[in-house]
Amino acid sequence: MSYYGVIERYRKYLPVNDKTPVITLLEGNTPLLRAYSLEKKLSHKGEIYLKYEGLNPTGSFKDRGMTVAISKAVEEGKRAVICASTGNTSASASAYATRAGILCIVIIPSNAIALGKLAQSMIHGAKVIALKGNFDEALNIVLEATEKYPLQLVNSLNPYRLQGQKTAAFEICDTLSRAPDRQFIPVGNAGNITAYWIGYKEYFEKDVVKNKPRLCGYQASGSAPIVLKRKIDKPETIATAIRIGNPASWDKAVAAAKESDGYIDMVTDDEILEAYKFLAMNEGIFCEPASAASVAGLLKAHREKKIKDNELIVCILTGHGLKDPNLAVKQVSKPPEMECDIKEIMRYLGF
Repeated sequence: MSYYGVIERYRKYLPVNDKTPVITLLEGNTPLLRAYSLEKKLSHKGEIYLKYEGLNPTGSFKDRGMTVAISKAVEEGKRAVICASTGNTSASASAYATRAGILCIVIIPSNAIALGKLAQSMIHGAKVIALKGNFDEALNIVLEATEKYPLQLVNSLNPYRLQGQKTAAFEICDTLSRAPDRQFIPVGNAGNITAYWIGYKEYFEKDVVKNKPRLCGYQASGSAPIVLKRKIDKPETIATAIRIGNPASWDKAVAAAKESDGYIDMVTDDEILEAYKFLAMNEGIFCEPASAASVAGLLKAHREKKIKDNELIVCILTGHGLKDPNLAVKQVSKPPEMECDIKEIMRYLGF
């Protein structure tokens, strides 16, 4: 059976029509992987799954929203789009804008973007500006630019972005034939937790599923404005994708957590790294550090005895590990250099 991307798969649930040109890289349809090692580690009697969004075309969940946002921008006659980004949004916007044949402008915070993500934006031909400031200041510049110039905003404040991103919730339900009992998800600019709740509610209201999950969002402790209930002027975390001190979808995210009987909490960088390495070494999944915040959150919730033993759980892994290769290299030892001697090599390997 042919696959044509999230717009065609979920067209009846999306704000598109016959006049909407579908700009797609065949995003979505990402795997929902059973986390056997994680279940064993937690002695969990229910099932735990990992929604691996790093296998989208540009390596993150952002592609789901970008296919809709760019398609609608082209439908509306826009010739240029703009975004502020810590990396994944810029990579996705650049790729989809190039696909559509329109200009993409990216404002990034200087020295706060992973190399893999910056490389994507540059190679796709976007006009990239590194701002001497943080993400929140970059977003303010972008918002001012869209007010004064003929540019289309494609950050998650664009409602089409969330409409596209909600399709991940549809896919989870379609695979499981139900919604999970509980979902763990990283929280940065807070659009994604909002989008998932939109999707779950819509499937529930359409009677596609009979239940809705509790949404458990996790910020990095050095960048946790929602948890601390105050704007963070200088957010700090190794998880660059969620290094945001004033989330654009703050209120919507809080509402989604509350409506779902869930919560938003925080995990430390050490806890994120623990989960990041566990996934790579035990589940065979290489995700970016921010993605691992969801699994770090699950481990923390388990320690705090918040989870029922038979719950069906899904953790969202938002991006691929190659987004931040420098961090990965720092976590492992340099390989030994050896002579071309098979006996010496095999002796070193223990054979």
